[in-house]
Amino acid sequence: MSNVVDTLKNLGPQRLAVVGGVVLALVAFFIYLMTRLGTPQMELLYSNLNQDDSRQIIDILSREQVPYDVTQDGGEIFVSSDRVGPMRLKIAENGLPTGGSVGYEVFDNADAIGSTNFQQNVNLVRALEGELARTIRSIDSVKAARVHLVLPRRELFSRERQQPSASIVLNMNNAVRLSKEQVTAIQHLVASAVPDLKPERISIVDDKGTLLARGFDQPGNADKTQEIERQRLQKQEQIARRIEGLLERTVGFGKVRAEVFADMDFSRETSVEEEYDPEGQVVRSTSTMEENEQSNETENDLSVSVGNNLPDAQQNGGNGTSAGSSASRTQETVNYEISKKIINRVRETAVVNRLSVAVLVDGTYTRADDGSVTYVPRSQEEMDQISTLVQSAIGYEDKRDRVDVINMRFAELEQIDDTPKIVFWIFTKEELMKYAEYVVLALVALLVILLVVRPIIKRVFEQQAAAEAAALAEAEQEALAGPAGVPVPSDAAAEEDDSFEELIDIDRVEGRVKASSVKKVGEIVDKHPEEALAIIRNWMYQEG
Repeated sequence: MSNVVDTLKNLGPQRLAVVGGVVLALVAFFIYLMTRLGTPQMELLYSNLNQDDSRQIIDILSREQVPYDVTQDGGEIFVSSDRVGPMRLKIAENGLPTGGSVGYEVFDNADAIGSTNFQQNVNLVRALEGELARTIRSIDSVKAARVHLVLPRRELFSRERQQPSASIVLNMNNAVRLSKEQVTAIQHLVASAVPDLKPERISIVDDKGTLLARGFDQPGNADKTQEIERQRLQKQEQIARRIEGLLERTVGFGKVRAEVFADMDFSRETSVEEEYDPEGQVVRSTSTMEENEQSNETENDLSVSVGNNLPDAQQNGGNGTSAGSSASRTQETVNYEISKKIINRVRETAVVNRLSVAVLVDGTYTRADDGSVTYVPRSQEEMDQISTLVQSAIGYEDKRDRVDVINMRFAELEQIDDTPKIVFWIFTKEELMKYAEYVVLALVALLVILLVVRPIIKRVFEQQAAAEAAALAEAEQEALAGPAGVPVPSDAAAEEDDSFEELIDIDRVEGRVKASSVKKVGEIVDKHPEEALAIIRNWMYQEG
């Protein structure tokens, strides 16, 4: 210990400052290293939280004495990886997160005696809106939802009753869009949960301000132009979804996008057609009329006599002359019915005049041995087959429609996945990153010791050794002179033991020198007598 203290005393203030600075830096580095290693790995507990949910979750974590980190806006909360699952269950017991909406739990702690009828009605509407918003958020593509209900109260003695209505705002995940069927499903879901609410009175808007569903009393009461546009968009969406559903079975899900423009005629037409078939005549009626005419003329005697006045005079023919004639006629009338067809056509639906279809298809990807992914365009033959499928799906007509199928690389969308994935053996990606961080810190510490600390300390002690060697050389030169200028015999130095390190006094030498140093000087003189003799002569010459 005394040697260490003596060594430190001989270093000097500058060298002591350098060594002290290095030691302090190492201590600080190792303190940081141990603190970092002792800090638990933080993982995401919840994201996209509103201020109210974030505050309540932080209160629960504080009561449970669970360390946590929260972002500046309060939207994300992190806890240690081993507490993520239990804390999610604990927080779920308290009905969190609510997404900013209040459900039927608003009545759990409500004061039924002190609350007014107005407060009860307002809480009922809030609870119904919150429960509907939670149900809509359960759809995969919906990230958040907000529901507004208008439930008019029937006035006393009023015959007219207003119909309830609703409006919904949806916040979608990434660039996902709801299909027409999904929008209709949301309308019917809300309509079934609210008394007397019709699906036609529910309007839906997404987070980009796109109107997904219009809220009208009846479709016929809407503006004609808006109704025509709605039907046209519905037709375009139907054709586009049909194309995507067909091609996704071949190229893969999410690797095809289709856009359709339909030029449609919405005019109402009525037409009447009459068709006659001359070959299809049939006998409708037949009438036959026969006429027989017979006449008998008698030329009577005009003389007046008693015989002519007798009763039987006429039958007996009297004395007259008779002449007769007869005639017959037959008439037949046949009525024929010709086959006739009358067609009344009334066109109520729209007619597609022209279709313009644009289809964008992603290519294929190959993964190399090093993990890199390479994009490979599709062949022209495959694109021609896809174009043929699209034409068949839309009922393509060469003189009317246009179809463009293009192969281009899709931009990748960042998907947020909180589920830990096994990357290597039984370790997740987060665990591998944690262990890699520890290894890097250990390597940095080792490099600092080998490349910084060791050279500095070595240089300091080398300088100290050089100073001691210089002082020893001076002492040796003085020792060669001996007392009164007489050289010390080498035999006397050789008789000393090598391990003898006591200090001896030499006349006319300031201070004290080690006996081993005197011995080394004697050995040097024995090995190099000529050089030693020259040095002594030089000293003698200088003294003389």
